[in-house]
Amino acid sequence: MEVHENLNPPILLLATMDTKGAEALYLSRTLRDLGARPMIMDLSMRYGDRELRPEISADEVAHAGGNSLEALNGSRDMAVNMEAMVDGASRIASRLTMEKRIDGVIGIGGYTGTLMITAVMQALPFGFPKLMVSSAAAMHGASNLFLQTSDILLFHSVVDISGLSNPVRNVLERAAWALWAMLHGPLTETAIETERALAMTMMSPCEKCARSVRQALEAKGCQVVGFHANGVGDRAMESMIGERLFRGVIDLAPGGVGEHLYGFTRDAGPGRLETAGNVGIPQIVSTCGVNHITPPRSWPSFSKRRKYDLDKLRTWLRATPDELREISAAFASKLNRSSGPVKVLIPLRGWSSVDRPGSPTYDPEGDSVFCETLKSALKKEIEVVEVDANMEDPEFALAVVNAACDLFGLGG
Repeated sequence: MEVHENLNPPILLLATMDTKGAEALYLSRTLRDLGARPMIMDLSMRYGDRELRPEISADEVAHAGGNSLEALNGSRDMAVNMEAMVDGASRIASRLTMEKRIDGVIGIGGYTGTLMITAVMQALPFGFPKLMVSSAAAMHGASNLFLQTSDILLFHSVVDISGLSNPVRNVLERAAWALWAMLHGPLTETAIETERALAMTMMSPCEKCARSVRQALEAKGCQVVGFHANGVGDRAMESMIGERLFRGVIDLAPGGVGEHLYGFTRDAGPGRLETAGNVGIPQIVSTCGVNHITPPRSWPSFSKRRKYDLDKLRTWLRATPDELREISAAFASKLNRSSGPVKVLIPLRGWSSVDRPGSPTYDPEGDSVFCETLKSALKKEIEVVEVDANMEDPEFALAVVNAACDLFGLGG
């Protein structure tokens, strides 16, 4: 761990100066008093107070996005204007980051400003300090739009960032100190050692298996990077696989494939279970959560399905045989296109900790529909290994470790 050596770090401050000018200047002064060198970038989509003179003007941002502020000022198409400014700001921020001319980024805004500024932050690399102060941070359904797969720190201001009342000053000062701490604290480097790095999906119903596999592979010198298969974490994993950061993939919980077919809450996007095959790295695929679906509670058939309540907020519904056939066909289509080696491991006594005898959704006969469809559709080069154990039994974890040793060339 190293303490940041730059005592006067350059910081990019993002704001729409036509609506948040005074507040951005106050935050800038606070950062400067701490010793930072803030640089304001204006994302205004119309002419505001030109006397504010940010270091990077809205004109510059618009031009970087292939437009002009004059054109945006005369346009009523909010969506197009936002896209142009976000594109320009993302290009500038990415260039400044790549050239190491900034050490962190901070933004302030309401809903529109937060949507724009976090889109810019999403273009910046993992581990780069990003802090968004937003009065819209807690809006229902908004935070996933603001964060996507980026490691943005979302700071809920509670009060609107409008004027410089004592509560607003307090929020801006705390945000400045929070970013300052990130820039000067002793932090571990984010670098992934590709030669020994493995990506692994996991979720709480297969946590015991994931932990056992991780510990065994770490003992062999691997660096196992886990991703929560909640639809967002596995999207992030696919993106990082595409950057060729991993030697191999252990996909214990690929349920996002089926969730995407039906647009449910763990939807991991159309590219789920494809990137490892596209880049040609070996992958082990299993089935945690694949036989359960997670539609919103307003779904018409929600109350009619066999279900398992994980807690008071999360409910798993049993997938039907027809759904499992469709999901299995999607698995086969994706895996058959893989240019690298693939091995599928299926536990025969339940696909998760909640998938055991006595559970209202336990149905090994139903699971066999998935297995038989998959085996008949996969190309012959892909081996399907059925293990006489539950996903959370030690025997299954051992089977995964043995498969990893074989497929990733780790030794016995």
